[in-house]
Amino acid sequence: MSGHSKFANIKHKKEKNDAAKGKIFTIIGREIAVAVKEGGPDPNNNFKLAQVVAKAKAANMPNDTIERGIKKAAGAGDGANYETIVYEGYGPSGIAIIVRTLTDNKNRTAAAVRAAFTKGGGNIGTPGCVSFMFDEKGQILIDKEDCPMESDDLMMEALDAGAEDFREEEDHYEVITSPEAFYEVEKALKDKGIALAEAEVTQLPQTYVKLTNEKDVNALERILDLLDESDDVQNVYHNWDED
Repeated sequence: MSGHSKFANIKHKKEKNDAAKGKIFTIIGREIAVAVKEGGPDPNNNFKLAQVVAKAKAANMPNDTIERGIKKAAGAGDGANYETIVYEGYGPSGIAIIVRTLTDNKNRTAAAVRAAFTKGGGNIGTPGCVSFMFDEKGQILIDKEDCPMESDDLMMEALDAGAEDFREEEDHYEVITSPEAFYEVEKALKDKGIALAEAEVTQLPQTYVKLTNEKDVNALERILDLLDESDDVQNVYHNWDED
């Protein structure tokens, strides 16, 4: 079962930018704060926090930094109160864009997101204006060079664990799950000793749009770069076909 995936290119670009700006620790720190306040400070009894801690360690966040973040979030009345706000809009040539933010200042975040769209020739739409073009799915990437299994064996492991689809790309395998089955499939693959390059619940475009005008490409890249610069922006999803 082969398929069309833009996840690798998009994630590589975003994480490269995040690492250069030191943004990834800020993102994870906020996710830790939210997870602790929603389910408590013990990763053994808070599955969401356990997932964020695993993400933090994968990003090489120091253990003492993780522990400080948990303790701060657990302190009575301590730390900022973050809330998730999702923006939807359009880039050049109608490219659909979803921006998920985590913020303690709605006015600051709204201004930053709006400025990014405006400077790139796009515009923010109403809630729901583009989200219907995406499907929420669990998505797991496995680098071929790091996978000891043959393609068919890996596919059977993933499907037996509850995955919906298995896709083989040029340099990686892609496992697609429902959001509900994601963590079970992720755990099953890890238990088999399979190294996961990326694993998250994300928004997958139902179709992709190519841009043939260089001006539009530059404008869209400006929107995405400006969004990446905001510490409030957690994730950006779009349906641009970058190939």
